[in-house]
Amino acid sequence: MKTLLALAAALAATACADLPVAPSARPPPPPQRAPTYADGALQLPGAVRSPSGMVLVPILEGTGPSPRPRDTVKVNYRGRLEDGTVFDSSESHGGPTEFRVDKVVPCWTEGLQRMKVGGKARLVCPPSIAYGERGVPGSIPPDATLDFEVELVEIVK
Repeated sequence: MKTLLALAAALAATACADLPVAPSARPPPPPQRAPTYADGALQLPGAVRSPSGMVLVPILEGTGPSPRPRDTVKVNYRGRLEDGTVFDSSESHGGPTEFRVDKVVPCWTEGLQRMKVGGKARLVCPPSIAYGERGVPGSIPPDATLDFEVELVEIVK
């Protein structure tokens, strides 16, 4: 009886081995993540992505010191949405703007500390370290990736 069962199992396995596998029986390929705006910026020369997802693209290396979180800095900046729409700039406010490094969106706090006075960089900020789900009514939509060009003019202290 054991021999008969073993023979039946062997025949069944051999008979099924050559049958094609139905497409629905194959596991689906893993989903591919669509490239993001930040992924595009990461292709630019010198661009680096931090663990938070911020992409910093150096434009001009500064020669001065780097600010710390409690420092007040003076900057020129222009903020754009992914479609290129400028939503804010220091120029629209009359020139360089001053603020404390730790009192702005996390992307800026992180990016400014990686810059040196006299430097200029592009900061591409994913929503999680910018304005997130809330956005800024009237200027920044919810879940927007923001693209800033920032010039670190000086550390005011």
